[in-house]
This record gives sequence, structure tokens and C-alpha cells, in this order.
Amino acid sequence: MDHKTNRTIHVTAIDMQRLRDLIGSARSGDNRDRPYLAVLGSELDRAVVLSQDEIAPDVVTMNSRVRLREGRRTWIMTLVFPELSDPEQGCISVLAPLGAAILGCRVGQTVQFRLPGGEARSCDILGILYQPEAAGDRHL
Repeated sequence: MDHKTNRTIHVTAIDMQRLRDLIGSARSGDNRDRPYLAVLGSELDRAVVLSQDEIAPDVVTMNSRVRLREGRRTWIMTLVFPELSDPEQGCISVLAPLGAAILGCRVGQTVQFRLPGGEARSCDILGILYQPEAAGDRHL
């Protein structure tokens, strides 16, 4: 099961640059996120790059707060860069399987991802509670 097979994802030019820099710096180190760098890289290779003004308000961008559903469970998470990751506070790294899967997707989409042990999972994007671009927070 592939992440977002045959779906177009949208990423802002600023997020794209920061994420490419992240992949480049993480590859040079020896860290536990290495298996996820290829997944994120392949997502970025397929992404449509837009300016902050062009990105739709229903697209998950970096630092977006998103409401998700898996089965009967719903929760809210914020998509963040790895250094800000804090799962207990709902801050999920873009290098985590779920984080890479939702980046650039839209409200209403179902995304598939694999847990570190290989288990396939999916969840629905129910809504975006906060998106920096829509809120005019261009510095995030």
C-alpha cells in the first residue's frame, strides 16, 4: 500500500525548501529517522509547488493543525519539523509515517501509511483547524 498513490499533493515553495534541506542534513547524520527520509523525498518529488498565496486553505501544510479520524477515533495533531516533534502534545514530525502521509493532502482525503513495524493503516482528514498560510502567518 503506497502513500497517496496517484494523488496530487501541494506544498508551498518555502516548505519544499525547508523539507529538502531537512532531508539533506538528516541523510548526512546517523539517526533513527533515516528510513522515513526516502518516503518523504518521494512525496516531495511528486508534489506541485505553489506560493504561500496560491495554496488552498484545505491543504495540510507544515505547522497545520489537523483533525483526523481512524475508525471511530478522532484526534487533532499539528504537523511539525522533527525538532518540534512532541507526540504527547499532538505535534507529529513530518518524518513520521503519518506526518509524511498527510503533507500536501486535502480535507476529505483518506491517507494510507505504514507503522514502523510494517502494519498498514489509514485515516481520514476531517478538517484543518489552523493553516499558517490561510491565517497569514507567513513566517511559520
